[in-house]
Amino acid sequence: MAKKIKAVIKLQIPGGKATPAPPVGPSLAQHGLNIAEFCKKFNDATQNQQGAKIPVVVTIYEDRSYTFKTKQPLVSDLLKKAAGIEKGSGEPNRKKVGKITKEQLRKIAEQKISDLNTEDIEKAMKIIQATAENMGIEVQ
Repeated sequence: MAKKIKAVIKLQIPGGKATPAPPVGPSLAQHGLNIAEFCKKFNDATQNQQGAKIPVVVTIYEDRSYTFKTKQPLVSDLLKKAAGIEKGSGEPNRKKVGKITKEQLRKIAEQKISDLNTEDIEKAMKIIQATAENMGIEVQ
C-alpha cells in the first residue's frame, strides 16, 4: 500500500548550500523532518550545481519519511549566466541589460525542457525568450 502524503513543500535553495536556517529549517521542521539529514542529502545531490538556485519539491509522508525531487536551475539564473549580467532590468521595455544568441537560447531550452509544459524545443525556446525579454535581455 502506498504511503499517505502529509505535505508537499516547494523550495528554492542554492545548489550545494542548504542549511537548517530559513527557509529550509522552519519549512521542514513543522512537519517533524530531520533537517540536518535533508540538508546533507540535498547538498550531496546538488554539489555540481554550486551557486544556482535549485527548485526542489519535498514530499513528506505521515510516518515522517520524505522524498525530494530537484529540478533544473531557474530560467532567470541560466539567462543571467549566459548574458553575463548580475540582475535583470528594472525597465525591460526601455532599458536592455544584456544579449544572448539563439544558440544560447536553444541550449537553455534543452536544459529546462523537462521542467516546462511542452516537449517541443521550438515552443520551449519561445517560453525562454519571453522570460529573457521580460528581464531586459535581447535575443539575437
